[in-house]
Amino acid sequence: MFKILKAEHLAENIILMDVEAKRVAKSCLPGQFVIIRVDEKGERVPLTIADYDREKGIITIVFQPIGASTHQLAELKAGDTILDFVGPLGRPSDLVYEDIEELKKKKILFICGGVGTAPVYPQVKWLHEHGVGADVIIGARTKNLLIYEDAMREVAENLYMCTDDGSYGFKGNGSQRLDALYEEGKSYDHCVVIGPMIMMKFTCMATKKYNIPTVVSMNPIMVDGTGMCGACRLTVGDEVKFACVDGPEFDGHKINFDEAMKRQAMYKTAEGRALLKFKEGATHHGGCGHCGGDK
Repeated sequence: MFKILKAEHLAENIILMDVEAKRVAKSCLPGQFVIIRVDEKGERVPLTIADYDREKGIITIVFQPIGASTHQLAELKAGDTILDFVGPLGRPSDLVYEDIEELKKKKILFICGGVGTAPVYPQVKWLHEHGVGADVIIGARTKNLLIYEDAMREVAENLYMCTDDGSYGFKGNGSQRLDALYEEGKSYDHCVVIGPMIMMKFTCMATKKYNIPTVVSMNPIMVDGTGMCGACRLTVGDEVKFACVDGPEFDGHKINFDEAMKRQAMYKTAEGRALLKFKEGATHHGGCGHCGGDK
């Protein structure tokens, strides 16, 4: 059992929890995720690690209650426990493996939207702790959905806030803020984009225009988190990948976002899962237990 040490609302329908998970905190790196299960009847839920404290053995998760399991998780308070808290899973951010002196020469930009701001934070924090500066754009539909402004301001070299409705900061989305930065004379050598699928798709179109190598996190399409169900199958260039075991981070300019979003919608229904099994044949993992692909 894993004890919840803190539970609070960051914004409308966005919840932060600190969980005591010493073994996960000891070995995790930015970009990785955990799988949680509230109780014996609960579904497995993959959540990207939003922060960690190795000394205290604490992992921070941030999520939106959407399905039954995340609504059940949202009902828990400090002092309650979670049955399963498995991790760290997935491949860490490539940035943590690069030479620090080479990283210091790069102009790095993070563009995040909504809940995607949370997994950006540990990457920017890690860079800051190693003397590497990075700019960050945080975007949301409106002011009351923005999160992590104060925490991010402490670790980012420059922080740019934006809202679609103009209620706070720059009026526009992350890709429009990027356009404005380039008009101001800024330029970047590397970009990391994390947020809703549609946001990542259009932001990658913007970074491609400026020839900025771009990495995205495909955590939003994960279901099982172990490579068994096949829900997070996607095409990267001319290769089939699975976000949970091959990622969750990939070259954003190589991902077929339209295919991934269409597949994500189909996977939500029994008929859609059966059709995916028929179309994908031997490359369909089918370990979800719902479509018969594992038979």
